[in-house]
Amino acid sequence: MKQTDKKYGLFTAVTMIIGVCIGSGIFFKSDNILIATNGNILLGVFLFVLAALAIIFGSLTIGQLASRSENPGGLITYAEDFIGEKMAARFGWFQLFMSYPAIIVVVAAVVGVYINILFHLEASLEVEMLLGFGFLSLCFLYNTFSPWFGKFFQNSSTIVKIIPLALLGLLGMIYGDPIAGLTSMSFQDIATLSWISALGPIAYSYDGWIVSTSIAHEVKDSKKTLPRALTIAPILILLIYVTYFVGISSYIGPETVMQLGDRHVSEAARQLLGTPFSKAITVFVIISVMGTVNGLVTGYIRIPYSLAIRKNMIPFSSYLKKMNDRHQIPIHSSLCAYGICTLWYVIHYFTSKFGLLPNSDVSEISIAISYLLYIILYYKVYELYRKKEITSRFKGIICPILGTMGSLIILSGAIQNPLFIFYFILCAIILYLGGNYYQRHAL
Repeated sequence: MKQTDKKYGLFTAVTMIIGVCIGSGIFFKSDNILIATNGNILLGVFLFVLAALAIIFGSLTIGQLASRSENPGGLITYAEDFIGEKMAARFGWFQLFMSYPAIIVVVAAVVGVYINILFHLEASLEVEMLLGFGFLSLCFLYNTFSPWFGKFFQNSSTIVKIIPLALLGLLGMIYGDPIAGLTSMSFQDIATLSWISALGPIAYSYDGWIVSTSIAHEVKDSKKTLPRALTIAPILILLIYVTYFVGISSYIGPETVMQLGDRHVSEAARQLLGTPFSKAITVFVIISVMGTVNGLVTGYIRIPYSLAIRKNMIPFSSYLKKMNDRHQIPIHSSLCAYGICTLWYVIHYFTSKFGLLPNSDVSEISIAISYLLYIILYYKVYELYRKKEITSRFKGIICPILGTMGSLIILSGAIQNPLFIFYFILCAIILYLGGNYYQRHAL
């Protein structure tokens, strides 16, 4: 395989993980989490910590595979190296056609939502969606032809997005009543089990850490750098999320958050800082969400390329693996990814327009199924321990077990979605087609 330039360091790897995870879900999923927990803040915090098992121990486990490979592809590479080429094709098709585009289009659409809020456009869903699609198209454009700008925007937007989270979270705790919010839990809240559905939006808030593995081959000293990034970033994310969630909910109240939905951020900023600063916070939020889209697109445009450089994994491989020698970016791969995202954007529009996924969206189920697939890789890490290639019990046994438990917890939340079975079947079809394509063409 052709070696690419090592252009990303530890800081960029960490900011990519933080930048993809933070800046989208936490802003527009807080109301969904409170709705599912019936406004119970403490229960929401408990679920944040519970779901963190999946990302913290999952990333520590995947980090063991990342430290043993420098080939392009991230999860595709790990599946190929530690399971087999057929499974690698399945992983690749699932990422290409399901998980990445579903997440990207949801976050891109939120850009339009907050632009509408900032300028008080009172715009329709169609206008919001068009605004979001405009930025999505721009993001693909500059990440393909000016990747240095994508790197710069990723680093700077990650720093920017922590400002509203830290400011609103800390001020909310200071001027609100977090103690009252965290002590108001009844047995009835737990007994209803409706809170399990909150794991869906929480999983969305955390998702994105795995994107960093797609640039592993472009990370300097990736065998050491990527595992470190996959350890540092998730812990920081958990701390930031809990601070924001408790602060914002205890200041304006969970009922207000649930009622205002995505607008709760600007309302909390207005009450805490006044109208002018409220607009500034909304600008920070927009930059934050844009940073999330940027990080996702940075990883996604390389997925078709990662499949194309391997034999018999995707049609039109000779075109998809063509590299822009100047920027080391596969242009046809980027165009392919953009086309798939456009299709998913249309799907997201119709599900939003007709309310087909109440208190949810097109990404949450595919995210949960992604965690189900991760369990296969977690088991491979355990096998490396049994072969004594990993000597630490913590890394070879405890992390895979806790990562698996976290994945199953997140899956249990997605099962509550009424359309879970249909999405599950669609995901199964994509996985089958990927493996079947490889098998037919490998003969």
